[in-house]
Amino acid sequence: MKYAYSLCGALFLAALFLAAPTRNSTAHAGADPIVVMDTSLGQIVIMLDQKNAPETVKNFLRYVDEGFYRGTVFHRVVNNRDMAIVQGGGYMYPLQRKKTFAPIKNEASATLKNKRGAIAMARTTDIDSATSQFFFNVRDNAPFDHTNNTPQGYGYAVFGRVIRGMDVVDKISQVETGRSGMMHDVPQKPIFIRKAYRK
Repeated sequence: MKYAYSLCGALFLAALFLAAPTRNSTAHAGADPIVVMDTSLGQIVIMLDQKNAPETVKNFLRYVDEGFYRGTVFHRVVNNRDMAIVQGGGYMYPLQRKKTFAPIKNEASATLKNKRGAIAMARTTDIDSATSQFFFNVRDNAPFDHTNNTPQGYGYAVFGRVIRGMDVVDKISQVETGRSGMMHDVPQKPIFIRKAYRK
């Protein structure tokens, strides 16, 4: 009987141990990741939407976790009647392009809109060409939204939103820009991403 009680006690403790959440437990697996971006003009905090853009979030976090964005610059700032965006994530100063991982599938959908504060993947005219570059929507940019599956209507994949530091994005959007080499809309004074990390 004594052995039976001992066995029951051992099983009970084992069950408690297995049930106890660990640091990497799935207890928080459903929580949206938060990324902090320290820039030379202030801090931007972003909440990612892994439910609606899982592969895009996974891709972005891969770059974040590997320190890819450290030392990169915001290389494109557009603020006119047609659109208002702040783009970065691909170049070191002075506009030296970084080598990236393979492009990902475009997860743009009607669910997530390019509204003010949303972060989306930058890409070429090829629908599935996004790698590391992203942009912040400074205001609602409806023309970037997904409307259909044609090259003209596919849109740009939104994968999160700014939850703190939109004033920093606004500040970046107001800097003086010009031409640098073959590129237009380049901030005349470099704005750096000092580091990006998970909160």
